[in-house]
Amino acid sequence: MRIAFAADHAGAVMKDDLIRRLAATDAGHELIDLGGDGSDPNDDYPDFAQRLGDAIVAGDADRGVLICGSGVGASVAVNKIPGI
Repeated sequence: MRIAFAADHAGAVMKDDLIRRLAATDAGHELIDLGGDGSDPNDDYPDFAQRLGDAIVAGDADRGVLICGSGVGASVAVNKIPGI
């Protein structure tokens, strides 16, 4: 399974930790990091929600994990993308 990950500045540390932990399980998943490294406080969730949604709709990823500061804004933004 191809799993894409994205996060805004508030969720970057958690995203990186999840990717690291899943990679260590050797479950055979392809892990795709779509960004959000926490270095820019202007990295906002709509940008990363778009990246994640586009990757799933395009078939580049089977599932996605999107992390933001509250979880609410990101989920609303990504679910506005047709096909998600």
